[in-house]
Amino acid sequence: MTDGWSREESLGYQMNHLARLFAQALAVRIASLGVVPGQFAQLLVLFEQDGLSQRELCDRVRIEQPTMANTLRRMERDGLVRRVSDPSDRRRTHVLLTERARGIEKELISAADTVNAAATEGLTDAEIAIYLDLTAKVIRNLEAGNGQ
Repeated sequence: MTDGWSREESLGYQMNHLARLFAQALAVRIASLGVVPGQFAQLLVLFEQDGLSQRELCDRVRIEQPTMANTLRRMERDGLVRRVSDPSDRRRTHVLLTERARGIEKELISAADTVNAAATEGLTDAEIAIYLDLTAKVIRNLEAGNGQ
C-alpha cells in the first residue's frame, strides 16, 4: 500500500470493480440470447431510439468510433443490427435494429432487471435512489471534464 492509499477506499477502483461484476452477471443471463455485455448498451440506446447515426450512438454510449465500428460489425454478424447509408449523406450511417433484436428486447431487459435486483438486495428504495443520484453526479462531473 502506498501512502495510505487503498483500493477499498478508491471510488474509481470500486466503480470499475462493480462494473465488471455487473458485466459478468449480465453475461451469464444473456449468453443464451446471443448477446454479450459489450453490445448491451448499444441495444438499450437503440431500443429507446432506433435509427441513430453511428456518431449519435457513439455519443450516447460514450465509446470511440473505432470501438463502435468493431462492435457494430459483430452485431451485424450476429443479426442484431443493420447499417444503412443516409441517402442525403453517404458518409453518414444509420444503425437499425433487426427483427431478431426486437424479438429479444423483453428478455434482455428482464435479464438486466434480474441483475439489478440481485445487486440491490437488502437496500431500501431510498438507498437505491440516493445511490443513483450520487452516481449521476459523479458521471456529470467526469463528463464535464473534471479530473482530467
